[in-house]
Formats: sequence, structure tokens, C-alpha cells
Amino acid sequence: MKVTIRKNTFLPLLLLFSIMNIGYAINPDKYVTNKASKESFPLASNGKVASLLVSDMDFPGVLRVVNHLQNDIRLVTSISPTITNKSSTENYVVIIGTLGKSPIIDQLAREGKIDASKLQGKWEKFTTQIVNNPIEGVQKALVIAGSDKRGTIYGIYDLSNQIGVTPWYFWADVPAKKQSELHVLSGVHTLGEPKVKYRGIFINDEAPALTGWVRQNYGKFNAKFYDKVFELILRMKGNYLWPAMWSEKFYADDPQNGILADEYGIVMGTSHHEPLAKAHGEWKKNSNGEWDFNKNPESLKKFWTDGIERMGNKETLVTIGMRGDGDEPMTEGTAIELLENIVKTQREIITTVTKKPAEQTPQIWALYKEVQEYYDKGMKVPDDVTLLLCDDNWGNLRKLPALDAKPRKGGYGIYYHFDYVGGPRSYKWINTNQIERTWEQMHLAYEHGVDKVWIVNVGDIKPVEFPIEFFLDYAWNPEYWNETNLNDYYFQWAKDNFGGQNTEEIAHLLKMYSKYNANRKPELLDSSSYSLIHYNEAENVVSDYNKLAKKAQEINANLKSEYKDAFYQLILYPILASANLNELYVTAAKNNLYANQGRAATNEYAEKLKSLFDKDAELSTYYHKTMANGKWNHMMSQTHIGYTNWQDPRTNIIPKTTTIEIPVKAELGVAIEGSTNWWPNATEKAVLPSFNSSENNTSYIDIFNRGTTPFDFKITSKSNWIKFSKSKGSIDKQERIIVQIDWKKAPQGSHTATAIISGAGKKIAIAIKTNNTELTDEKGFIENNGFIAINAVNFSNKYEPESFKWKVVPNLGKTDGAVISSPIKKGRVELNENAPKLSYNVHLKTPGTIKVQLHFSPTIHYSTREGMYYGLSFDNGNPVKVNYASDPVIFDYNGKVTKNWDKNVTDNIKVITTEFQIDKAGNHTLNYYRMDEGLVLQKIIIETEKSELKPTLLGPSESSNIKK
Repeated sequence: MKVTIRKNTFLPLLLLFSIMNIGYAINPDKYVTNKASKESFPLASNGKVASLLVSDMDFPGVLRVVNHLQNDIRLVTSISPTITNKSSTENYVVIIGTLGKSPIIDQLAREGKIDASKLQGKWEKFTTQIVNNPIEGVQKALVIAGSDKRGTIYGIYDLSNQIGVTPWYFWADVPAKKQSELHVLSGVHTLGEPKVKYRGIFINDEAPALTGWVRQNYGKFNAKFYDKVFELILRMKGNYLWPAMWSEKFYADDPQNGILADEYGIVMGTSHHEPLAKAHGEWKKNSNGEWDFNKNPESLKKFWTDGIERMGNKETLVTIGMRGDGDEPMTEGTAIELLENIVKTQREIITTVTKKPAEQTPQIWALYKEVQEYYDKGMKVPDDVTLLLCDDNWGNLRKLPALDAKPRKGGYGIYYHFDYVGGPRSYKWINTNQIERTWEQMHLAYEHGVDKVWIVNVGDIKPVEFPIEFFLDYAWNPEYWNETNLNDYYFQWAKDNFGGQNTEEIAHLLKMYSKYNANRKPELLDSSSYSLIHYNEAENVVSDYNKLAKKAQEINANLKSEYKDAFYQLILYPILASANLNELYVTAAKNNLYANQGRAATNEYAEKLKSLFDKDAELSTYYHKTMANGKWNHMMSQTHIGYTNWQDPRTNIIPKTTTIEIPVKAELGVAIEGSTNWWPNATEKAVLPSFNSSENNTSYIDIFNRGTTPFDFKITSKSNWIKFSKSKGSIDKQERIIVQIDWKKAPQGSHTATAIISGAGKKIAIAIKTNNTELTDEKGFIENNGFIAINAVNFSNKYEPESFKWKVVPNLGKTDGAVISSPIKKGRVELNENAPKLSYNVHLKTPGTIKVQLHFSPTIHYSTREGMYYGLSFDNGNPVKVNYASDPVIFDYNGKVTKNWDKNVTDNIKVITTEFQIDKAGNHTLNYYRMDEGLVLQKIIIETEKSELKPTLLGPSESSNIKK
């Protein structure tokens, strides 16, 4: 993805950035414009386009990609440039080539027309610059020169990106914006070298969606399919691939797969449990025997030898090690000695076949699941082998090298997940990944020295297009993207892929739907996920999604027709389908509640649920059959409704509904916020949640009919300061009445009033409690109903000793952002009054035992040091040392995890509670101290002994904050 500077910037400054070779992850300057100048190069002008000159002695992959550039220019200008390998007599030519491989480029370097020192010995670097009189007969050339094969290819694709062809032109049908004038600015344009050496994706969990699509369009996962994959990876400046492997065999399915990968310069690998370049699907138990090195070593050695022989000289990161058959643990317990022997054998095979020392063949060993425990207990790994550290399959890193770890020749890598099959639930259907969390975790990895390999499990590729591109962009230069400019990434991605139409609005849609989906992944949803009765949670979730859906539909209606297919698959479908699914489960919950209360609307909600279930299928059918003329059939066929365990159901399963017999006679029913009871059936009094003047909150009363005959209702109260959204009317099925208080008229202090609801011959009393207090000396977040809720980003003060910073990551998590401490590399800090500190002013009305809940992103204790600590104190008290990682450790299907890991990743939050004694009511200050790096604080809830806090997924909204 390209990035342009959004503020007005003078052209000389742009040129200075371009020439300085600052090595940003993506180019900070737009070096192709629509206006000509004396210094610029006319790539397209006055109905003509410059020819492309490339030596036929260059890499075949470079020649292939030059053809892509030819097509890209045609897509933009409607004119196809000529490709030639001979000297040209045209005035303007694009010269493309690799230093040391292209005679033309080498000649320019010898003559000093390009600076070879900028490329010699560099990894994947290119320079793009204008050269006057480069060769005889040519007045001016645009020269794209690469330090190596991929460097040249990146330079070609960078120009394609600059003229408006995005990486998603095929994979998401993003059209190229038509332009007749394309002029390249002067200067040396370069992205420098990547900071992470190998940057790639893993196509995994590919059935039924991607597999169905491939079968229909290519027959199998052959070279025609992978041609599209390789191109996509390179356009995003990736270089590494783990191919599809559920039932696929990259090298065996089509011998051309490996040849084509090598031509493109794609570094091939195999997944964490497929050693020595052999797909697990190639192992046939009937003929090969047991996948067990103790019992069947000779067959395994032959199998692995065949893999290395087939690999030949193709650029490969060879996976070593061994796991059990079918992505399972190899043995019960920790098999260190066995694994070390296996690796020793595998490296001997590598040496024998390649006829060179094993350390000269790049190798990688994934510490995935139970394998990490082997390493933690002392498993010896050759120093030249890259240690591939892993997340927990849910985007939370499990292990990182110590900040002061001795450098390893092989370095470290990360295997990350945007998709997963396994517990607590598989998630494969749709994008649920916040790039803010990806940034925070991968930033943590980079700061710990993990820069050799970054690879991410991307499932079917679609529909995680956006986080894939962010992951690879960030891998190119982790020093460019940070917490302050992540919002710019949304903006630029929206601008690039939708031609500058509705950019701010589309960026917002993209940001918010992925945020909402991260709150609770779709596969984890059920009718109990969000509360119907507390904090208006379920209603707010549905409302928030539907607001996005409405805005997305409005944009779609006015979008240029050529962008509608791209918009549907990248924005509209994920929003409409996610909104629909959340409303479906909330509707199921309402149907169940209403049936228990005998509401006349019960059966209506059963029908509504069926309609929403059908709508889900309709949205997918449009995606498959109508969008892009059916190009992406099967791609949204992953089931996602009706999970009951980790594994996806065979088909979507509609939630259970209840229908009831509804009598003809009208009957009044009343329900209130905070209760599943209904009146007059319930024996206890109906009491609304307390109203507090400092919150100015509202509540509600549901008046409903238990019969089919409508009735009139009336609400009366002697307290004229109680306001009802409607005080009389007719009830057919039901109506929600909003209750609020006129605090100017309400009596001071605590008071209980009564409202009477009458209808259908019955009267029901509702108690309404108010607390009207005049704020005088109160400061900070105010306790109401026995608790205080604070969004962590809204601290009152911060203390940052020299070199330390508190950083707000906007949008991360369930609130409006999260807080982290930097620098990471400072590691553990001694807990004392000089430690970095955030302070939150609070006003407590209730002294006594106070419970402070800190809500963190579910980071895992990734360090080998004991504990993961932070500090807490009130006022000037000594800080209490709190261990974030105090949960007991267990071993389950995911390897070594904490006891509450399932809940933490399900809720996408981890809550730590610490108790304090507060002797006096009044103003206080809660202090949060950094000890260890890596904690991500989202929210704080302080409960007193009178707490009326209700258990919900998202919790209460933030308390009132009095700033003085």
C-alpha cells in the first residue's frame, strides 16, 4: 500500500524525502503525478506511453513482472506500452533491470548514471530515478534498478502502485482509476531494505471456502492458482509462503508450483508440522507406515530425503523438527532427547543432499504449542536455525526472547494468526482482527529482536485482505507505523482501494466493524453473549452495527459502479453480515425472554429470527452468484451460525425459537431494566436502577400485551420531575417507555417516588429511586450505584521519568483505546515513587473495601523471567505489587496456557482484581505504575461494598468525570 502525506506539503520537501532514502515501510511521497514539468518523466502523456526496456538476460521472474507492469499501465491509461529488450530510439523509455544481471543496468552503473553503491550487497532494495541521456537515442529514462531479483520486482510493483493499481485488483476486484497523464517526479525513490527479512502468509484451514473456489476455477491448487498468490504477495512486498496443506500437496499436486515460486522469487516453506519440504498429505500411512520416528525411522528418513532432493536449489526456508501425525503432539510428555535426535538426523539429510554444511541451508523450527515446552525445558537448537516463536492462535504472543538475550545466528521469527481451527472455537468466516492489536503485539516482538521471519495464518486469504496488507506493510518497516499514525493506515487504504471516494467514511467503517467483531468473534456468539437487561448492552450492539450498515449502504448507493464489487466484498458484506448475525442472536434472546414473559410479540420475534437467518444466506448468495458475476463462488461458504464446541457445524444451524399460544383477551404486562421478571407476575417490587444526577442517566419500562386485543395504557406519578417518553397510548404488542429525571425539579438527596402504570384493568407500581446531589468539591470520576467505570485512556495525570512514555493506542480494544508504556527495551522497572505512573482522580461515596478491576488486552506472559508485574496505589500510599501472570498454568490442546486462557480469549479481555481499604469517602487518586513492559490497559472499574455492578461482556459506560 502506498501512503501519501495528507497535509499540504511543498514539492521540494517531497523531493527531499524521496532522495534521503529514509527506508519507510511504504513510500511517504507520491512520486507519480498528473502534471508535467521539465524535470519529470512522462510515463503517459498526450496519448502515448513510454516503452519498457528490459534485458532478456535478467531473471525470468523480472521479465514476467514487467508484463504485469505493461498490463497495469494499460488498465490505467487504456494504452499498452511496448516491451523491448533492444536499444530504443524513443525519447522516453522505462529501463528495468537487476544490478549484476542486466547489462543495461550494469552499463548505467559503470557510467555513473546510477549509483551502484546504493544497491550493491543490499537485500531486496530498488531505486527508481530519472536519468537523462541514459543510452544512445534516448532523451530521458525512468530507471528501475534492483539489488536482487525481488528488489527489481518490488520496484516494478511500486510503480504500479503509484499509478493506482492496488495489490487487490484481482483478489478484491479493485479497479484502476483511469488516468491519461502520468508523470514521475525527479529524485531517487526507494523503500530501502526491509527490516524483517522474511515476510509471508500461510494459506490454511482452506476448506470449504477457498478449496471450493479453487476446484471450480483451477481444478486444484496448481500453478495457475499460485500464480495469483505469488503476485499478490510480491505486490504487498512479501516474499514468503506456506502453501495450502489441509488436503493439498504443493510440490506433488503440480510440479510447476515450485518452479513458478522460484521464478517469482517467492521463498517457500512448509507449515510448523511439515518438515523438510514435504507436505503432510504426501505421507501415506498404508504404504509409509507410522508417523513415528522411534518405530519407523527409515521410512521417515527416506520421506524427508525425497523432500530435500526435490527442493534442489530453490530458495527455501526448510522447516525442521517434528510433531505428531495430523498437527498433534508427538508423544505424551516432553520428548526433548527424541526431538534433538530427529533434528540431528534431518540436518544430516540436508548436508548429504545439498553437499554443503547444514548451516548454509536456511532452516526454521516452530515452537508451536507443546514444542515450546520442550525448548523451555532445555531442548538444544542449532544456532543457525531460526526459532519461530508463536502466538496462542488468537493473536497473543506466547513467547519472546529476553530483552538481553544473546544474539542467535538464525535469529527469531513469529508465527501469527488471523484465522484458526481449534479451541475454544474455530474462527474462519470473516475478519475479526484489529490492526491496532496486531501492531501492538508485533511491535512488542520487534522490540525484543524478532526480525528474521514474520508469517501470518490468513485462512482463505479472503476476507482478511485488510489485515494481511497491514501485516506485510508493517513487517517491511516496523519503525514507521506507530500508535499515532495507525488511523492514517485506515484512511490511506480506503483512499487507495476506492479511488478517493468517501475516504473518511469508509476508513471509519473499516475500523469500527473490525473493532466490533473483535469484541466477540462471530463463531463465539450465542443468545447469551450480550445482556438484554443491563446497560442496554444488546440493544446498543445491534444499534451500533446497524448504524454502520446504514452508512455502508448509503455509500454503496452513491459509489461509482465500477467500485461496487470491491466495496461489497471489502466493506459492505462483512458489515451487513456481521450486523445481521449479531441481531439474529439478540433476536433469539428476545424470543426466549418474551416467551417466558408471555408477550404477544414472542412469535413475531421467532419469525424475525427466521428472516434474519435467511438474510445471512441471501448475503452469501449475492457474494457467490451476483457480485463480480459469480467470480467468488464458494468464498463465503464457511459455516458460522450454531457453534456448540470448537468445531464448525456442517451447516449453519438456526438458533432455537419458541412460539406460544396467545389468548385473545388483552392483558397488561410490565418489564423493567435490570430484571427478567415481569409484573404483575413477580412477587417482589418493581424497582428501576437508581438515577443519579451526576450521570443524568435514563432507564426504561416495557409495557406489553399478553393477548391479541389492543388496550390503552396510562402512566401517572405525583412526582412531576419524572419524565416519560410517552405517558399514555395504545398497546398492540409492546412499547418501550424511556424514563428520565428533570434534575432541576427533583428533590435534593436520596428519594424514592412511584409511577403507576394502568391498562387492561390492572395497575402496576414502579419504584423510582433518585439521588440528586449538588457537586461542590467532587473531582474526578464519580461513584454511582456503588462503582466507578473509567476508560484507561482518560487518565488525569501522568508521570514519565526520563526516556519513559505512556502511549495511547486509539481504538484498541473495547473502549476508545488502550494505554501502553514505552520503551519496551527498558524492561522491568523497580516499583517505587519514581516509576512511570498514570493517575486517575476519583470520587468515592462509600468507604471500606474497594475492589479495583483492571481490564487488559489478553496478553500472555511471554518472558522467561518470573511474573509480569504492575503497581497500584491510592493517593500517596505505597504502591502494591500486582502479578498479572498469577493464574496457574495448565496444559491443554493449545499447549502451555493459564487456567483462565479460554475465557480470556473468548471475551478478548483479561481482568485482574486487587482489594484496598479506603477509610474516608471523598476525592482520591488511583495510581497505576509500570513495572514490566507489554501490558495493555483498556479499562478500570472500581467497586465499593455497595456495588450494583452487573456482569456483562462490555460492561458499563464510563462514569461522569468532573474536571477541576
